Amino acid sequence: MHRIAAVAVPPVLNFDVSIPLMVFHSVPQYEVHVCAARPGPMGTVGGPDIVVPYGLEALEGADTVIAVGSGGAEAPAEVLDALRKAAAGGARIASLCTGAFVLAQAGLLDGRRATTHWGLADDLASRFPAVDVQPDLLFVEDGGIYTSAGAAAAIDLCLHLVGVDYGAAVANTVARLAVVPPVRPGGQSQFIETPLPPERGTSLAPTRAWALERLDLPLTLTDLARHAGMSVRTLTRRFRAETGLSPLQWLLQQRVHRARELLETTGLPMDLVAEKSGLGSADSLRKHMAAQVGVTPTAYRAHFDRSRAGAR
Repeated sequence: MHRIAAVAVPPVLNFDVSIPLMVFHSVPQYEVHVCAARPGPMGTVGGPDIVVPYGLEALEGADTVIAVGSGGAEAPAEVLDALRKAAAGGARIASLCTGAFVLAQAGLLDGRRATTHWGLADDLASRFPAVDVQPDLLFVEDGGIYTSAGAAAAIDLCLHLVGVDYGAAVANTVARLAVVPPVRPGGQSQFIETPLPPERGTSLAPTRAWALERLDLPLTLTDLARHAGMSVRTLTRRFRAETGLSPLQWLLQQRVHRARELLETTGLPMDLVAEKSGLGSADSLRKHMAAQVGVTPTAYRAHFDRSRAGAR
């Protein structure tokens, strides 16, 4: 059982506290405890009070510790001490949105890359000059410590952690249960312009769904533009506005993601994994897996074989 301690630090949004519960409770191998310096009723920003059932003893022996909230305010000293102790004991440390300020106050982000909500990134950088703040990323990992931007990016980070622990197939299942898009990579920008309403009242979501069903085919920009009923130039502009990526970057991302699922869930040889995911050849699969995931396909498959064995 993988134990997660989510540390709520006022002021905190009710929604932010619910994110780790929503995501991790969907996977039977996780056990999630919401805790605080003072358990019991806790006021939230713009929402009803919550009841925090656990104190900071929940961090003892936790595999993952997630700081949630603070709004940039000073965190209690006992919280900072508990986070330092958890990190020293080998726990994976993460923060959602303004929880990055809590990790920074604990000194856990010194010399590391980190992010937070774009509206508070300058404040984080100013108050903690030893932190290399990345204001335009959804989430960042540096030395085993993870930080995320706000709201949707916090969901992305939690889904990413599920993928790290149990693979892309499980993370995608959780995303479907939560009715959210599949995992977005941390390197994607926070600044995704979504016109309201979208240009001409339409979205490229149907074209993306169409492409996902044809990843094994040699799709071109012309193919995507034809399906969307617009020029290649307009498609490229709209695609970047809606996803933060060019169409071809998005296709490559989705093909690597499909390859990861096939490596986790099938025993197909590498050339067939490459063919079915649209990456062409085993050499191409190896190249793109190494670039995007950091490991070879063989090592990736072996890792999740061991993970499944451990889960049993």
